[in-house]
Amino acid sequence: MIGGQVVDIQSEGRVVSPSTLEYIHTHKTGALIRAAVRAGALLSAASEEGLAALTTYGERLGLAFQIVDDILDLEGDQEAMGKAVGSDQRKRKVTYPDFYGLEPSRKMATDLIREAKEALDLLGDKAMPLRTLADFILTRNA
Repeated sequence: MIGGQVVDIQSEGRVVSPSTLEYIHTHKTGALIRAAVRAGALLSAASEEGLAALTTYGERLGLAFQIVDDILDLEGDQEAMGKAVGSDQRKRKVTYPDFYGLEPSRKMATDLIREAKEALDLLGDKAMPLRTLADFILTRNA
């Protein structure tokens, strides 16, 4: 997570590649979410197959979270978010909407959430809280 944050700070005001943007996003909050999901899987003695499924879920969920965060920074409700909207632009941070536009970024987040939920198919109804969390991340406004 620290590595993603370092690259994020170092990239402010610079032109970076889409792969660097993905690295930043998957290694910041994305890494934290993935670690939390994997920790839960390990503590519950998940099978190797279950751990792999939950790892995929965490990776997709984490990247989707960051993309939605980029979108909210452009058009979110400042009061609901508890922080100033537009801070990424003021800091000249690279974002998914910068590279791909708002609508393609929304589609990417939606596709990632779908993939995250599909990764849970093996777990059946036990994974319903994780599916609900994925839906929340996609539709959150703060």
